Amino acid sequence: MSRSRSTAQVSNELEGKRAVVTGGSRGIGAAIVQHLLDAGATVVTSARSSAEHTPSAAKFVRADLSTPDGVREFADAALEDLGGVDIVVNNAGGCRALQSALEIENDWQYTMDINFLAAVRLNRALVPSMRESGGGVVLHVSSIATIASYPMILHYAAAKSALETYNKGLAAELAPEGIRVVAVSLGNVATPGADEAREQIVDYLGSDEVSWADEIPLGRLGRSQDIAEAVGFLVSDRASWITGSTLVIDGGRIAAM
Repeated sequence: MSRSRSTAQVSNELEGKRAVVTGGSRGIGAAIVQHLLDAGATVVTSARSSAEHTPSAAKFVRADLSTPDGVREFADAALEDLGGVDIVVNNAGGCRALQSALEIENDWQYTMDINFLAAVRLNRALVPSMRESGGGVVLHVSSIATIASYPMILHYAAAKSALETYNKGLAAELAPEGIRVVAVSLGNVATPGADEAREQIVDYLGSDEVSWADEIPLGRLGRSQDIAEAVGFLVSDRASWITGSTLVIDGGRIAAM
């Protein structure tokens, strides 16, 4: 059996790769961007606005990916800057309002657009570049809300469920062309956006403060770097025989349900 690669080899494993990451201004997205940069990739990222934690070595493009025009403009900017794309990480997502499952109607379209259709539209724009170069990797960031959803975020859970089904079908279609399609399904991670969402859920339910970590067998919330490490592996050649799969990263939450 061959020995595992050294840290130095792994740190340079994405040298020469061109990556696009959506929602990369803070939190998980920013950690993913920095991890890809550290591994040697050139990265273009987007969000509605930059933040102090947006990695400075990445090219930042301001874009609203909840609209077809916003996705198209971002894709054009990324292709112009990179000249082609080898890695696409569809990380942008979230929901704007917590509502009863019967009253969500006004937010359905936005939630589907940002969590599902943004990825569909961006892949449509960027995958042809992968075809031209003979391969690439598309990664989708999903959520364990697809398995265990609070009713007030049903629109979010449904959009992520659509994303995971799309992930499988796209993987089957693109595999013969050397393009892998994978997903990660995330549990509770400590980020500014997720912290705000958890506070809103507690307020909505009218509950006392919830100790979210108590529900996690490993005893803590996830960290952005936990996710970035997994993404870095999945988009690298170390994962060259993985496609169509969704990796659950949740500290054991689903296993304990």
